[in-house]
Amino acid sequence: MSVMIRPAEKRDITAVAELIEEIERFYETTGIQLFEERRTQVEEALFGSPPLASALLVEDEAGDIVGLAAYSFLWPSAGSTHSLFLKELYVRDTLRRQGVGARLMDELRAVATARPGCSRIEWMTDRDNPNARAFYKSLGFAESAGKIVYRVGTGAV
Repeated sequence: MSVMIRPAEKRDITAVAELIEEIERFYETTGIQLFEERRTQVEEALFGSPPLASALLVEDEAGDIVGLAAYSFLWPSAGSTHSLFLKELYVRDTLRRQGVGARLMDELRAVATARPGCSRIEWMTDRDNPNARAFYKSLGFAESAGKIVYRVGTGAV
């Protein structure tokens, strides 16, 4: 199957919101958000002023959105440079193990390389997600033992 990888556009808001619900179900998230709330949040995050994030989308031959890489830039990184932080990489199960995830990672490298001052790409995966860990290892990426992630909620819904 042939796919195209491209930046998200405003016309993709509904499709991205639908894919995010699929991601929530994949991770067995409890309390799935109402669709219209998710759609509004996608629009604000990707196209607000200023946007909070960016996304590369995977579009199949039928024009359906079947994967995404959501990312933001963080500063500071090494020295006074910044980094591209990959928040979510997801490819619909029907396209997994066909090189689509690897192509998304290549596109992210191109985005980071094209941005002056971007010194690296960073991301996380759950320790109990052996498939994701195996995927990144297959691309030649080593796990970093140097960081511990902390997370606290803000109380916002």
